[in-house]
Amino acid sequence: MKLLNYKVIIAAIALSVGFASCSKIKSTPVQLSGLSLINAVPSAEKLDIFIDNGKVTNNNFAFLDKWDYANAYSGNRKVDISKQGSGLNLRTEVISLEPQLGYSLFVIDKLDNVRLLLLKDDLTAPASGKAKVRFVNLSPDSDPLDLAIVGKADPLATNKAFKEFSTFEAVDAAASVTFNIKNKATGAVLATLTNINVESGKIYTIYARGLKASVDGPTVFGATIFTHK
Repeated sequence: MKLLNYKVIIAAIALSVGFASCSKIKSTPVQLSGLSLINAVPSAEKLDIFIDNGKVTNNNFAFLDKWDYANAYSGNRKVDISKQGSGLNLRTEVISLEPQLGYSLFVIDKLDNVRLLLLKDDLTAPASGKAKVRFVNLSPDSDPLDLAIVGKADPLATNKAFKEFSTFEAVDAAASVTFNIKNKATGAVLATLTNINVESGKIYTIYARGLKASVDGPTVFGATIFTHK
């Protein structure tokens, strides 16, 4: 994976550099990974995210917000989640990042049980005329779900319970594609993404989000698609 030319988002790093002549200075090579951050917590509350005690979000990290890949130090990183401006920690987890790989870090579940889901991203280029699509079920109260393309006999992903996800599957590039998220047991269509321009060479994640118990408002059950940039 080619790391993107963004600033490093993790605040703390220690490098050992000896005080010697320029020709003898030695330093520890910095290993980097790519990290995206997605807020999938169905709540009106905005969140603050800290990595190794450094705040990496601004004050607008709301439900469905996404920060594209930034360079992150590889290895074990401590992640803290709190309500915006509260200083009250809701959750602490340690994530492990391998060098030169890309990851999507989803903040998930209901606010009173908020946690993380770290997924490794397959950023290898699709074949000519193809794109790649992954499905993730991030609706905390949903039944197992399928993801299907209208007009295709077989689903792209099937029987995914909350927190479960598919591999990246190759799909034909097309200017207007409709994706349906279905209840696995009944086949009922629960959410639809219509007229999606699936571009050749692009890599996408589609995720189910919100709550089936919500009848209206921003946390109602639905689907979101994003491109890995």
